[in-house]
Amino acid sequence: MAHDPTAPLGFGTLAIHGGQSPEPTTGAIMPPIFQTSTYVQPAIAEPLGGVYDYARVANPTREALERNLAALESGKHGVAFASGLAAIESVVKTLSAGDHIVTEENTYGGTTRMFTRVFERLGIEFTFVDSRDPEAVAAAMKSNTRLVHVETPTNPMMRVCDIAAIADIAHDGDAILMVDNTFASPFNQRPLEQGADVTVHSTTKYLNGHSDIIGGALVVRDDALAEEIRFVRKSTGAVPGPMDAWLCLRGAKTLHVRMRQHNAAGLAVAKYLEDHPRVDRVFYPGLASHPQHELAARQMDGFTGMVSFDVGTLDRARAIAEHTQLFALAESLGGVESLISVPALMTHASVPAERRERMGVTDGLVRLSVGIEEIDDLVADLDRALGG
Repeated sequence: MAHDPTAPLGFGTLAIHGGQSPEPTTGAIMPPIFQTSTYVQPAIAEPLGGVYDYARVANPTREALERNLAALESGKHGVAFASGLAAIESVVKTLSAGDHIVTEENTYGGTTRMFTRVFERLGIEFTFVDSRDPEAVAAAMKSNTRLVHVETPTNPMMRVCDIAAIADIAHDGDAILMVDNTFASPFNQRPLEQGADVTVHSTTKYLNGHSDIIGGALVVRDDALAEEIRFVRKSTGAVPGPMDAWLCLRGAKTLHVRMRQHNAAGLAVAKYLEDHPRVDRVFYPGLASHPQHELAARQMDGFTGMVSFDVGTLDRARAIAEHTQLFALAESLGGVESLISVPALMTHASVPAERRERMGVTDGLVRLSVGIEEIDDLVADLDRALGG
């Protein structure tokens, strides 16, 4: 049966073809790496295409990635950045001193550090809430609230918030909702389809998937917001290099294949840990024991390879993290290889101890980024580290 050109394409097809076409000069099926800092203009102040005057402003390789990510997130505009933090920073920079942001308290430690130690000094006000409770978000809204920022699932406690409910709260208060979708990836969750205004990614993680770049991206639908974000990026300069953009685009083409294995391995490892006598608690939205499992199942298509578990003490956590063989002791996540970390000493070390305690980030918490190795081998590696 011939394909109906008006029918929506499946995710895997979008991952490979979304926003892409062969290079017109040679027919190259992959976009070239335009490794250039500037462009020759045919006349004074008349750049080709109206934009190709300087590579901080426009680069065809970067634009190919942006089109692809917009297609994967059901958005209209993709905007790529030098890092995930730079992407979040650009949205905050659309605000002004005196504006207020409501943010999930259990965000990535670097995000919390940027909010509290950089932007608060510049006059932006923040209220940290547990966004699992939409009423807590609503109670935190003020007349000067311009942005609501959440992660779902969160890093590292795997909390889940109701995106549609919080979008309604933000919009009722004339604010926009930004959702950090890094842990889920667009394969498992597409926040714009549920009412969010901005989706943010550290493209370093699942989108690239090979632990060889640093990058970030935003996806939006609103033309005016996209224009404002691009203006901030042009004015502040946090653009990715063309090689990093190309590598991320290459990685995104296999996202659907990798995420199926990440999802399967993450669930298998979570179930193994849940049954282990030396593990006190497992945090994974794909488990029926997760308090928000039903919500996660409703707004996600899969539960990723991110698993956290508590073993009670720092000594136990350290012993496990330092004695795995396949799970490499390292920060970051979302690559094809499995990683293990102790958030209190690594990714969330910059978060004040009292805030970590309130979030549940204990000294005994261990975070896994379950890769795409053979599941039996990963379970056996953890079993050895846990002492059988």
